[in-house]
Amino acid sequence: MGSPSSLSLVLLFVLLVSLGVAVQHCHGGETSSFVRKVEKSIDMPLDSDVFRVPAGYNAPQQVHITQGDLNGRAVIVSWVTQDEPGSSEVLYGTSEKKLKFSTKGKVTHYTYYNYTSGFIHHCTLRNLKHDTKYYYKIGIGYTTRQFSFTTPPKVGPDVPYTFGLIGDLGQTYDSNQTLTHYEKNPVKGQTVLFVGDLCYADTYPNHNNVRWDTWGRFVERCTAYQPWIWTTGNHEIDFAPEIGETVPFKPFTHRYHVPYRASGSTAPFWYSIKRASAHIIVLASYSAYGKYTPQYNWLEAEFPKVNRTETPWLIVLMHSPWYNSYNYHYMEGESMRVMYEPWFVKYKVDVVFAGHVHAYERSERVSNVAYNIVNGLCMPVPDPSAPVYITIGDGGNIEGLANNMTQPQPKYSAYREASFGHATFDIKNKTHAYYAWHRNQDGYAVEADKMWFFNRFWNAKDEQSHSS
Repeated sequence: MGSPSSLSLVLLFVLLVSLGVAVQHCHGGETSSFVRKVEKSIDMPLDSDVFRVPAGYNAPQQVHITQGDLNGRAVIVSWVTQDEPGSSEVLYGTSEKKLKFSTKGKVTHYTYYNYTSGFIHHCTLRNLKHDTKYYYKIGIGYTTRQFSFTTPPKVGPDVPYTFGLIGDLGQTYDSNQTLTHYEKNPVKGQTVLFVGDLCYADTYPNHNNVRWDTWGRFVERCTAYQPWIWTTGNHEIDFAPEIGETVPFKPFTHRYHVPYRASGSTAPFWYSIKRASAHIIVLASYSAYGKYTPQYNWLEAEFPKVNRTETPWLIVLMHSPWYNSYNYHYMEGESMRVMYEPWFVKYKVDVVFAGHVHAYERSERVSNVAYNIVNGLCMPVPDPSAPVYITIGDGGNIEGLANNMTQPQPKYSAYREASFGHATFDIKNKTHAYYAWHRNQDGYAVEADKMWFFNRFWNAKDEQSHSS
């Protein structure tokens, strides 16, 4: 018999061989054969057309809207005036020529290192009619600009509605292509679910906040006309004590208001809304989420409030993915997964959308709730009560694509591809929704990945054979 050290080596070798055999059989779904041309992501220059300042003295710019209450009968209108505060009044109505309602909002501004913002206006339009087109005018008393939006249908179980999905957008040439593809997709998204990382100003020296302004003007062509539901990502933290900036999320919280109080949240980083037949929960990967924290307590109370007979579709947005087979941001979402995944399974979440990893991936329905530090059960297993996890951090930002994947593809991964793009989630009724992902290189109607979703509460069948 050999020495203890020799025996240990033999045992280790046997273990590695047996693991190797197991790994070889642990193949997953499809890794796309499409290979995007390798190009560096470059931010569009400051004099680009998409960043143009609107003409006229003190003209409103960076106009964006989001849902302003729990049920979709209010809209928060936000914009910036650069020269002086001007008016925070919004004129609005259902006739383009006759805006018979008005309401006044509030104005704020902030400084960040050597930058001073323009005057940021937020005004909430309340008691709107469902499923109605409204026109609104801002810049009253100075240079006025007029836009429009359509309110969602009344909340109900069989209400069809189409969401767009965009994440990690930035302001590169690829970002512009992503937004254009979303706008020209024949499946018209009515509201964007945005999973975090907006402008990437923090990639510039001293977090150059001018890039918050350019991004706001860039996306205005969409954000002024349909709500974007905001999720915070790591590039919104803007915590930079080395230049004296010690308040996290300062630019984001001044510029982007959300209706967090309507769902009982105590902070704008986690909240929920109901829209058409969906209950949407927004979580914060970069705010405290451990046991007894405000976010934990809020989510624990929120899930039991979800009424699947009223809003059958339960959608969760977050920034850092829990299931990720790319060699980027490895395990970053793991502690939140361990905390919250049992709730996701218990309450049968239909789908989770995340960003952070600059690529695309769709999972099977799996869970890993059996895991604890002593039982050794640490492999995801098929679970019909679990959500599908979709990473859509492929908007096109300056940091470029994540194209280094783990090999072999794990079993939980159904489809993955390192390309920029966007997706749509088209709810048909309480039992079915059609999901499609579109890469930027294709024609506007081409679906690079697709899946019929069967609702976990009303139609909890296996969808695998219906996926791409």
